[in-house]
Amino acid sequence: MIPPLLPGQPHFALRNGELFAENVPLSALAREHGTPLFVYSKRSMLEALAAYQRGFAGRNARICYAMKANSSLGVLQVFAQAGCGFDIVSGGELERALAAGALAGDIIFSGVGKTRREMQRALQVGIGCFNVESEAELEVLSEVAVALGQTAPVSIRVNPDVDPKTHPYISTGLKGSKFGIPHERALQAYRRAVALPGLRVAGIDCHIGSQITTEEPYLDAMDRVLDLVEVVEAAGIALPHIDFGGGLGINYNGEEPPGADALWVDLFAKIDARGFGDRLFMIEPGRSLVGNAGVCVTEVLYLKLEDQKNFCVIDAAMNDLPRPAMYQAYHAIVPVQHCSDPASRYDVVGPVCESGDWIGHDRMLAVRPGDLLAVMSAGAYCMSMASNYNTRGRAAEILVDGSSFHLIRERETAADQMRSERLVP
Repeated sequence: MIPPLLPGQPHFALRNGELFAENVPLSALAREHGTPLFVYSKRSMLEALAAYQRGFAGRNARICYAMKANSSLGVLQVFAQAGCGFDIVSGGELERALAAGALAGDIIFSGVGKTRREMQRALQVGIGCFNVESEAELEVLSEVAVALGQTAPVSIRVNPDVDPKTHPYISTGLKGSKFGIPHERALQAYRRAVALPGLRVAGIDCHIGSQITTEEPYLDAMDRVLDLVEVVEAAGIALPHIDFGGGLGINYNGEEPPGADALWVDLFAKIDARGFGDRLFMIEPGRSLVGNAGVCVTEVLYLKLEDQKNFCVIDAAMNDLPRPAMYQAYHAIVPVQHCSDPASRYDVVGPVCESGDWIGHDRMLAVRPGDLLAVMSAGAYCMSMASNYNTRGRAAEILVDGSSFHLIRERETAADQMRSERLVP
């Protein structure tokens, strides 16, 4: 067994001074497909999924991949073929999930701003459930369903006012968040859902945030949701399924989140103790399935040495890797091949015309221009949030499967970007 380069990424490892994805050297992929280049390990994804499957063993459960983390078709295909459902937040994601082989009945539609057109399309294909996030959405969904002569299955997303102890931009279960219906108004919302035509109550939903690294927020949220299940069902409204969302974190920089299997053993102990163990359970993991399954390979363009700071300028930028600029997020950055030069301290930055275009501050690196670096833990919220800022094409993507690999996205050209634009006559 090759020792892992970083905890959480056992399928990206150094062999004789060279970084491999499973059994494929990253340098060979960069030579063939250029940089920046996203490389994903299929085995990493399936092993992360297997941890959830172990935690749910023997339960009536459905794992729905939260595809906003990474919505590339080749990635979605891996999870569709593994039997996952999907959690979507837009009509575009619905089309991607279907194109990747998902069954419409295994798709959950979340998000605070669903349009009538998105609702219509989801009903027409037979979506599994709408996670409704406001009373106003209930009213509109009822109108859309009645107009189509259909019944929309709904689960109300409850905001339990639980602090997930993560970055404020990815905390979604606190009072004042735009997400969900406040805990104290949930019964009122369920009564309205039962009264409206064209709706069928299917369950209850909760999602408190992302990159959560301890059990306590989950346990707190679970208690509040189960309390609410008791209240709603005491009012005569059955809740066939309970959806606890996702949000489990990964190791970016020494974090030690619980394993998905261990977490769910503990959660089910509490669920069983309260008498709810026979329900249909749904979860919506995203980052924890793909975050540590991907890296971004990038070339060093220049080493810019100044009195106060050294800069390592690379060809990947904030349009490829937006998390540092957006969240001040940390990604490990390592050489793809060993360099014998002494290490120096650099800010690793991209070529975009913004001071916020940085990938890592104060990194000790032994590099020369032309060397390759790997930005680690780049499988989640990188390509899915990538942009064309500065008319930069989005990177190519490779899926590695053992000793073989597949190009799952071609590099975007300037012509690709301008194809739908028109000059004025």
